[in-house]
Amino acid sequence: MNRRAFIAAVGGSIIAAPLAVRAQQTGKVWRIGVLTGSADAPRWKPFHDSLRGLGYVEGQNIAFEWRPSGGRAERFPELARELARLKVDVIVAGDNPAIAAAQKATKTIPIVMVGSMDPVSSGFAESLARPGGNITGQTVQGTELQGKLLQILKEAVPTISRVGILWVPAELGREVQAKEAERAARVLGVQPRLMEVRGPTELDGVFATMAREKVDAVQIHPSQLTFAHRVRIAELAAKNRLPSMSNTVWWVEAGGLLSYTPKGGDLLVRAAHYVDMILRGAKPADLPIEQPTRFELKINLKTAKALGLTIPRTVILQADQVIE
Repeated sequence: MNRRAFIAAVGGSIIAAPLAVRAQQTGKVWRIGVLTGSADAPRWKPFHDSLRGLGYVEGQNIAFEWRPSGGRAERFPELARELARLKVDVIVAGDNPAIAAAQKATKTIPIVMVGSMDPVSSGFAESLARPGGNITGQTVQGTELQGKLLQILKEAVPTISRVGILWVPAELGREVQAKEAERAARVLGVQPRLMEVRGPTELDGVFATMAREKVDAVQIHPSQLTFAHRVRIAELAAKNRLPSMSNTVWWVEAGGLLSYTPKGGDLLVRAAHYVDMILRGAKPADLPIEQPTRFELKINLKTAKALGLTIPRTVILQADQVIE
């Protein structure tokens, strides 16, 4: 039985009665803690819509405790401890630093990961098939994506020969991705340059270094820091005439050139299903960690024009979204 079939079976068999009816009968209001960089309503809409479709109505049988960090990873430990003190029924954690903070704050409250990076090597699970603890959810397996990201970047801008890899060493799980990107670049015949950023005040200097070293493209790795300062980073990439790629949903909208990410709100839709299964009695230790199967390519042609680039038609035809 494959992972999705197993999860569907678990979700359908643990408790047959509709949860909304059961909650109304017991008067139970489930409390969901959400540990995230941003509580932006449009971004979380797929999560809300999916829960509603599963029978959860805010104010009737479900309530949310939102704990956004504002893009500051150092805030997650205290926010996670707050949720643990509240004894919420489930914690939904949106990124590696948030997951790590939740893991440290509680060993009993179930934790649902949204798009974690390499959960086994990060210490969140024993394996993808059997997590073994109080954490389950989804992984985008960042290491496996790096080759694809750089391949698309190289196809879009065939002339690049040196790529900067912008990453944040202070955040858990980022080094594995950065090293894999470095390896993938060499396989593609592109010279990588790892560019560490430890705080927003270093951004100008890092881009100045890339300009001085004649780096001709940049890959932006997801992190709380790069999310919080995404517009500034996109401006610096444009100022230094650097084509850019990222595997984050917000990059192209912030002004970056290319992004390749899990499709739409798939991760949040699946997170809602994990929450549902857990509230019905499933144990995180027994719920396999999923990987997304659908990805989408976005291209910002407005940024391409500003950089004086002509994106090959073969690449444009692959795009799911083109910003004109």
